[in-house]
Amino acid sequence: MNAMKQDSVVDFGGLYQTYARDLYRFALFLSGNPAHAEDIVSETFIRLWNARSRVDLTTVKAYLFTIARNLFLQQKRTAGRQVELGEEVHSRLPGPDQQAQSRSELKDVLAALQTLPEVDRAAVLMRADDGMSYDDIAAALGISAGAAKVKVHRARLMLARTISRKENL
Repeated sequence: MNAMKQDSVVDFGGLYQTYARDLYRFALFLSGNPAHAEDIVSETFIRLWNARSRVDLTTVKAYLFTIARNLFLQQKRTAGRQVELGEEVHSRLPGPDQQAQSRSELKDVLAALQTLPEVDRAAVLMRADDGMSYDDIAAALGISAGAAKVKVHRARLMLARTISRKENL
């Protein structure tokens, strides 16, 4: 083995060339998976780099193999707690196409709201967004509860017509 440590500096390139192939083979035999073996080798050398001040070159090979084995065991423990999702499991979150459609619909609703008179817009928003009672809407707008019901109903109809016209274009 050539000098891998000169003046307290570890030659990681030399260490990698010397031990990576053996370490990979060891990790592959442990895991049986080439991708996992590559991950183990990479993580092993990262940990060696992080512990470079404590590296003893006389035992570096054993140190590397110990790290690799511990990483494999840690990976195995973690895998035991994970369950593979079946094909029938789907995310409950909307996909990109649904998100785009929802944004477009929201934009249409906001534009349609702007076509309503202010008092009608306020009435329908208080009812829909805040869930206010018709009595509270009436008090806020200074109208009767019956008038508040009519305003909300008519505003909803106008919104539905406006949005329907946009969809038919």
